[in-house]
Amino acid sequence: MAEMTGRKVLAITVGAFGVIIAVNLLMAFKAISTFPGLEVDNPYVASQTFDVERASQQALGWTLVADYDEAAREISLRFTGADGRPAAVSALDVLVGRTTEASDDRQPEFVLRDGAFRAPQDLARGKWMLRVEATSPSGTAFRQRLDLFVED
Repeated sequence: MAEMTGRKVLAITVGAFGVIIAVNLLMAFKAISTFPGLEVDNPYVASQTFDVERASQQALGWTLVADYDEAAREISLRFTGADGRPAAVSALDVLVGRTTEASDDRQPEFVLRDGAFRAPQDLARGKWMLRVEATSPSGTAFRQRLDLFVED
């Protein structure tokens, strides 16, 4: 066994810290490149109208239920009004993606069929996020973020 010298201890210490720093830099790069962390461009401006938009959305009385049919590979969205009947939706925009990574984001085209908005989508196993933006005939915006779990 070779003698432990000061140079060897220094090389081991520098090597160990070099590996730690390299891994930290790699993890930081991956975290920033896969998810930017921004929900809105300017949070202050978005906060100025938040209470008014929330009150108008609550006044609609809508309930949204999302479902994924794994056999048919189809997402369905059911909007229900305060009276329990299907809500009248004049415009619909949906973003489907992972909660932690923007590379899987997609915007499928939904079609109203059998009282639900449906879109074919081949979703892999795991947790998915639906960011739904709908508009009522009066122009009131309805926004909701839902989690969808695919067992497959």
